[in-house]
Amino acid sequence: MRIAVAGGTGLTGRLVVAVLEAGGHAAVPLSRAGGVDLVTGAGLDAALAGADAIVDVSNVTTMSRAVAVDFFDRAGRHLAGAAARAGVRHLVTLSIVGVDRVKNPYYAGKLRQEAIVREGAVPWTILRATQFHEFAGQLLAGVPGPVALVPSGGVQPVAVREVAAGLAGLVSSTPRGMAPELAGPRRETLPDMARRLMAAGGARKRPVLPVYFPGGMSGGGLLPTADGPRGTQTFGDWLAGQRFARRA
Repeated sequence: MRIAVAGGTGLTGRLVVAVLEAGGHAAVPLSRAGGVDLVTGAGLDAALAGADAIVDVSNVTTMSRAVAVDFFDRAGRHLAGAAARAGVRHLVTLSIVGVDRVKNPYYAGKLRQEAIVREGAVPWTILRATQFHEFAGQLLAGVPGPVALVPSGGVQPVAVREVAAGLAGLVSSTPRGMAPELAGPRRETLPDMARRLMAAGGARKRPVLPVYFPGGMSGGGLLPTADGPRGTQTFGDWLAGQRFARRA
């Protein structure tokens, strides 16, 4: 199969491309560096010519609701439209477990993306995965100051490579609509993940203060709610495999 990967040069996209190629597929990364701009639609029609399917792992780094909704609305509409024109038979989109339960500015954009996929003309599959093992580090990077205020909620983090493998398996099969949620093998708490990351040298050491976050994050909203595939790499396994530069 010829499979386009939107966001194919990012953290998840690179792994999706590698898994697809290892499986004998022709993977086509879609990125600005390759002349494709999802936000404007530039280059999409040419890039999707002859594509059988698409995996969408496109992303924007923001905590602004307006920016997130604008990006996923424009990128989603352009991708869905170009996919329909190209006769693409399957669109697989990565989303997040709890996106419909946790009040988060970024999640508002992901919900808009999901709606566009559902409303589009191309047969689709949406895979909601739990947060990656990198999530604790991302949270800490966004919290300045001498004390790290970390949401008190639980998560069930999953390895990016296992999500990439899940997406590759879905795109090479028939469209499923909402796929079963993919999660990691073990529940963790965000404050504990933050402390362990600091101890391993993956973030600046400072006291961690668990904070109740309204809107679902501290109330279990990021945890899977039904049976589904589970990864095998725990957060501890992932942490042990990292090579962090030691930080003070």
